[in-house]
Amino acid sequence: MDSDPTPTTDRSLRLSVLGPLRAWYQETELPLGPPKQQSVLALLLVQAGQPVPLHQIVDALWGDDPPARAVNVVQRHMGSLRRLLEPGLLQRSEARVLVRAAGGYRLNVGEEALDLLRFRQLRDAGQDAAENGRQEEAVDLFVKALSLWRGPAAAGLPHEIRSHTVFAGVDAEYFRAARAAAQAALTARRTKAALPLLRHAAHGAPLDEVLQACFIRVLAAEGHTAQALEHYRSTRSQLATELGVAPGAELRAAQAAVLRRTAHHTGDTPAHAPAPTASGGRRPQAPHPAQLPAGLHVFTGRKEEIKRLDSLLPTDPHTAVVISAIGGAPGVGKTALALHWAHRNAHRFPDGQLHINLRGYDPAADPLTPSMAIGYFLESLGIPSERIPSHLDSQIALYRSLLAGRRFLILLDNARNAEQVRPLLPGTPGCLTVVTSREQMTGLAVSAGAHLLRIDVLTVAESLEYLSKRLGKSRVGREHEAALAIVEHCGRLPLALAIVCARAESRPITPLADIGAELEERRDSLRAFTVDGENDPVTDTRSVFSWSYRALTGRAAEAFRRLWLSPARDVSLEAAASMTGLPMGATRQVMSELHRASLCTSERSGRYSTHDLLRVFSKEMSHSEDSGQALEVARRRLYDHYLHTAHKASTVINTHREHPLLPLAAPGTQVASFTGTESAADWLHHEISNLQTIALHDTDYGADTQVWRLAAVLELFLDRSGRRQEQIEIQSAALSAARRTADTSGQAHMHRSLGFALGRTGRNAEAESHLNEALAMFSKAGDLSGEALTRRYLAFLANAGEAHRDALLHYEAAASLYKEAHHAVGIASVSNEVGWTRILMGDFEGALRDCRHAVDVAQRAGNRNVEAASWDSLGVAHHRLGHKGDALQALHRALTCYRELNDAYLIADTLIHIGDVHATESPGQAHAVWTEALDILDSLGHPEGDLVRERLRNEPGIRQTADSG
Repeated sequence: MDSDPTPTTDRSLRLSVLGPLRAWYQETELPLGPPKQQSVLALLLVQAGQPVPLHQIVDALWGDDPPARAVNVVQRHMGSLRRLLEPGLLQRSEARVLVRAAGGYRLNVGEEALDLLRFRQLRDAGQDAAENGRQEEAVDLFVKALSLWRGPAAAGLPHEIRSHTVFAGVDAEYFRAARAAAQAALTARRTKAALPLLRHAAHGAPLDEVLQACFIRVLAAEGHTAQALEHYRSTRSQLATELGVAPGAELRAAQAAVLRRTAHHTGDTPAHAPAPTASGGRRPQAPHPAQLPAGLHVFTGRKEEIKRLDSLLPTDPHTAVVISAIGGAPGVGKTALALHWAHRNAHRFPDGQLHINLRGYDPAADPLTPSMAIGYFLESLGIPSERIPSHLDSQIALYRSLLAGRRFLILLDNARNAEQVRPLLPGTPGCLTVVTSREQMTGLAVSAGAHLLRIDVLTVAESLEYLSKRLGKSRVGREHEAALAIVEHCGRLPLALAIVCARAESRPITPLADIGAELEERRDSLRAFTVDGENDPVTDTRSVFSWSYRALTGRAAEAFRRLWLSPARDVSLEAAASMTGLPMGATRQVMSELHRASLCTSERSGRYSTHDLLRVFSKEMSHSEDSGQALEVARRRLYDHYLHTAHKASTVINTHREHPLLPLAAPGTQVASFTGTESAADWLHHEISNLQTIALHDTDYGADTQVWRLAAVLELFLDRSGRRQEQIEIQSAALSAARRTADTSGQAHMHRSLGFALGRTGRNAEAESHLNEALAMFSKAGDLSGEALTRRYLAFLANAGEAHRDALLHYEAAASLYKEAHHAVGIASVSNEVGWTRILMGDFEGALRDCRHAVDVAQRAGNRNVEAASWDSLGVAHHRLGHKGDALQALHRALTCYRELNDAYLIADTLIHIGDVHATESPGQAHAVWTEALDILDSLGHPEGDLVRERLRNEPGIRQTADSG
């Protein structure tokens, strides 16, 4: 781990995150790379000087479903960023700007290098000056701070990254600073300097009532009373149109101050004047309600969530109203967290704690109306029922008047939606409101500045801690493996854990292994998650889930019943549309409804995931409400989506390979489109586990006719990724599927693919047997291209056994077959592979001749894949002849092609060859390109990364392995 905590003072580096992400080195703007690399840099910048844990970076980039090699991908981006931000890194022993720290990374820069740090320094100095009576100085400092902003932090990054809380927090700093600048400017009577900056801030947060009120007061102070009143009217109209609410106390007070100014009155209403009651008198002496229900006697984990909530505690009674909305799936523990935190902090709110269950999802009653909830609160605050106004607006005004100038903690539990909550929010500073809901409260974030906190299931450690607290440490410790199995079966869902613990507590001598076995036996049912002998809708998991399910519209309910069909917890929008049979627009609407109801999550744009127990509930509802035929049709569309989209992605990437023809997709199937090789490769990397599941495990659903075609489509992707064992398993399963359906074409393709995969792992005898079987079947069918490719695979196998003469005979036969089929790309591929075989034989001049011919034919055919492979082989041949310049020229042409094709493995392969050329005379350059190649191979989890590590440790040598084409 790097230990130097001192920020670099290198003034040649400048970084900017306040607005679009940008960087300069010695006045030259730097290219920041692909979006994910920029996202990593942005995460580091907004937390500059602090360690950013690796898990936070992974969560921000991929949400709940990171790829298996996510850590390697992040490390690759870190390597690229180091080289970008520190061009002289190779000449130093360690990095100074980007360093390893505390299980993550730290960006080690000072305020002179990063605009965000400079902003914070100026803002803090401004606050200090304002607090110590130096208002004019405060205005100057705030103006300088606000002048650094050019838009939202890291503007331009993908929405799923920008929505991360760290960026929202930085944006919130800006708006808080704008409000503080307005107050200082009004106090110092220097509003002119602040006005343009406040206008910009007010435009950026049109529904921030406090900021709009500040802007109105500054406009009036500058004599722009007409503009101030018009801005008030405009803001009032926008609040009514977009949110359906009236202006709050701050906006009304600002308007009143402007009106008094126009009437030549002086001074504003004292900030802490007692609020009147609805009848115009003084506020009655109200009781001090303490309405929080008892919290759980056992509460576990949620340390980060509690820390987030603690950070919202108002530091003084005059800060803005604070609202936290806790969201999450049914049974995830939202109420338990809210109550636990509220009890811990009740003493901070001396005027009392208000609590109400809004019954947003209640099996026995309708949700409370805002009028009913406010009536309850008014009675709690000492207003007799006969004095409560009949109209909602009057009730809201009285409620907010009673809270004005006081400090209450308000817990609104089980809210149905934002509309139910808005009237219950205080209108003046000093109070803190906590809302729990299955619904997403984004409307509250926009209209009232609510801080959204979404909680997920417990971690494994937290789940085990919960079991220990409920069942005893000794019992859990004795049967640790059984406890882990229980945690897995419960999906770490707090409600499910609580139900299982209740059963275990009632049977203290029953081994946990027996309870785990019961859960395993019922893993496809929710019957295991009902407390024995009880029929409590609050603690029965199926009932709790059903409250949300029954509130769905018909189409959303049908979409939920299809979710279990997916082979994985997360699905794309196209996959969801294929399952439902709905158009894309309608599918987006129903999935958004499921997301709002917390029956699925959407951490990444266009992807939706579901908790394992909710998938079980989905299956139960499906079997009770859907016909078998409807499910079979939906499954066929889903599998066709995966097959046809994988075919399209592989065709985009591997233009030099023929793919098997596919039958038409079922009507209603959605096939994803790709803008280029990068998006196609990203889709394959993300969906590979789903594709493997279909290929290996779903033949029971009649997918035999699809499996071998899917395996054929995935062949080259799996090979390039170095997934040798997975490839063998998939090709074997596909061969069995083709045999079951007596599909001779499928059998031929799978014998060939399986033979090649076995040859990659050194199982040469088995490989040759499968390849010969494929050769005979293709020959019998008259499939010239299939026979030619099988010959090339036999040649590869011969080269692996150093039987190079036999390899040339196979290539000669393959070339004849391609010529007969008029297959120019195949002819070019064979010519290149013959050239590589000659390199292995030491015939480098012959290799140049064959590889040049391959380049010419590939260029005429317009095939970049084969052209790139031929340039690479040509470069290696030149290197072996000592032609360094020619070698580098050819290899860099190959590298350019592969980067355009986004073929990560072959980019790394060519980088290795470039490093070989540099190794003797330029070891520093060789080290740099080998390191880049290693980063790529490690990100793929490719076994050939070990070969590069060996190069970096020892004297380099030329890699003696053939490329498959």
